[in-house]
Amino acid sequence: MKSFSDSYKEAGVDVTAGYRSVELMKEHVAKTMTNGVLSGIGGFGGLFEIDTTGIDHPVLVSGTDGVGTKLKIAMLLDKHDTIGIDCVAMCVNDIICCGAKPQFFLDYIAIGKNYPEKVAEIVKGVADGCVQSECALVGGETAEHPGMMADDEYDLAGFSVGVVDKDKILNPESQKAGDVMIAIKSSGVHSNGFSLVRKVFDINTKERVEKYYEELGATLGETLLTPTRIYVKAIMSLIDSLKVKSISHITGGGFYENIPRSLPKGLSAKISRSAVQVLPIFELIAKTGNIPERDMFNTFNMGVGMTVVVGREDAEKAVGILKAAGEDAYILGELVESDEGVIIE
Repeated sequence: MKSFSDSYKEAGVDVTAGYRSVELMKEHVAKTMTNGVLSGIGGFGGLFEIDTTGIDHPVLVSGTDGVGTKLKIAMLLDKHDTIGIDCVAMCVNDIICCGAKPQFFLDYIAIGKNYPEKVAEIVKGVADGCVQSECALVGGETAEHPGMMADDEYDLAGFSVGVVDKDKILNPESQKAGDVMIAIKSSGVHSNGFSLVRKVFDINTKERVEKYYEELGATLGETLLTPTRIYVKAIMSLIDSLKVKSISHITGGGFYENIPRSLPKGLSAKISRSAVQVLPIFELIAKTGNIPERDMFNTFNMGVGMTVVVGREDAEKAVGILKAAGEDAYILGELVESDEGVIIE
């Protein structure tokens, strides 16, 4: 007997719409399948066989995150096909900081009303992010929440699991004064600080985000919805080529919160302000909101999505490897003996 419930539908939950969503997303999920996937979507659990070839002591590394209030921009523009990339990026960019390679991903969509085509758009973005990360989308959940959120609203979160050989987990304690910090450029605001961004530009209508800015060469909405850069392939290439001592994913909290997380006690990152290649969107945010520079560096990535620390002897080679992998990388600063965490001067 086909599953349906008129009573549940009258309460605001249409289970048949859920089935339609699954059918529409299958083509997107299919492109993420890797050799380790043992089950398709629709079961009670996603099965994945980890390939431990060449790994003596496999360690699982997991990360979870959401997209946050960047979703408000997607809702205003009714554009939902890239926001899933942000969700994947926020998770996989975290776990590669340990040296782990992402294996699989699962998403969770809470939505006021299940519009199958809209859900399929969201999942398309998730699948695109998984393809960029070379990990499989093995499952997820779409939950209809009538009465908890408006029909056109939703929230998106997910988590990823990666694997690394225990002996190859990055060890920040191996760092020393004189080591070099490399910046890998971001694609924009990524997925953090949007509560402040929305306040600065008073974003509450579609017209606000459709405004064109000469300094951006695009509308505000187009710039803000630029998906978070996924660094998996470049970082894996770098780790395979030379000794990486630490990695920081620059998310909410900016430089001052995230960089110290990868530094041992007694060492700080000394960064020349002139070395930071600040993107135009951050200059516009600071100017429009009259935000002090210290607050900007403590909220946004400022154009640096990830930092990598290597020995001075490997610095130029590391930059070359990252550029060959398609990333825009440059030397940002060095480590010095200090307990300040981050010194920008």
